[in-house]
Amino acid sequence: MPYSQIALSHRTYPEDMDALTDFACQAAHIGGTILCDYARSGFHIQRKNPIDLVTEADLRSEQSIVEAIRERYPTHQVLAEEKGLHTPNPSLYKWIVDPLDGTTNFAHGVPFYNVSIGLEYAGACVMGVVLDPTRNELFIGRGDRGSTLNGKPIHVSSIANLHEALLVTGFGYDVHTSPDNNLDEFCRFTLRAQGIRRTGSAALDLCYVACGRFDGFWELKLNPWDTAAGSIILQAAGGCLTNWNGVPFSIYEKQMVASNTLLHDSMLQVLGQKE
Repeated sequence: MPYSQIALSHRTYPEDMDALTDFACQAAHIGGTILCDYARSGFHIQRKNPIDLVTEADLRSEQSIVEAIRERYPTHQVLAEEKGLHTPNPSLYKWIVDPLDGTTNFAHGVPFYNVSIGLEYAGACVMGVVLDPTRNELFIGRGDRGSTLNGKPIHVSSIANLHEALLVTGFGYDVHTSPDNNLDEFCRFTLRAQGIRRTGSAALDLCYVACGRFDGFWELKLNPWDTAAGSIILQAAGGCLTNWNGVPFSIYEKQMVASNTLLHDSMLQVLGQKE
């Protein structure tokens, strides 16, 4: 049994998981509706740095989701991308929200973005919801039940050879200035895999590995809101998650390798190579 599955079986789960999952789906749809409304009507763009954007849609989606959580679960912590930790008081529960994952795509009219909502309980991710409002695709992952896409069970692929694999990755917002920029790793994988994609949404990348559309994913300089929901969706679908050294992944780490499990050792080997 892959270690990721053992980790899931050892986690503690709330008794009201069904109600928490239903609420997460409702909150994701609130955010998704806001994104679609702004995509139709237009929006203003701000720049955190030359290539890191934020729009009115990010802010309004986050505000609405956080307000819904605080109204329904006032004692729970909430960590969201744009405003940070909204509820600093200690709690067994922490909601981790990315109100618009794929902002650059959204800003350019590329229909590949999502709302991502993960839930930590007793220090471990137990449930995640990722909604792609442009395709009406809702991914749900629960450590106690498995993962689904629009209500149907999903599972990782069975590709076992790297040269047959379709992989996906991303680049940090400091790619223009930092030497630790994933470009060397991108080149090495390009020469070994069947294909490489770069979509601009880590949450959807993880969901696509979970349902077998991609076979593996790696990235660095990630944040908790990038990976909280997608990581549990992938694990619950039979996938494997570590850092680049093969240590079980934490959403508070910056490096991730995610795979269908069969490719994991091969991917770690490529990442460990130095030119």
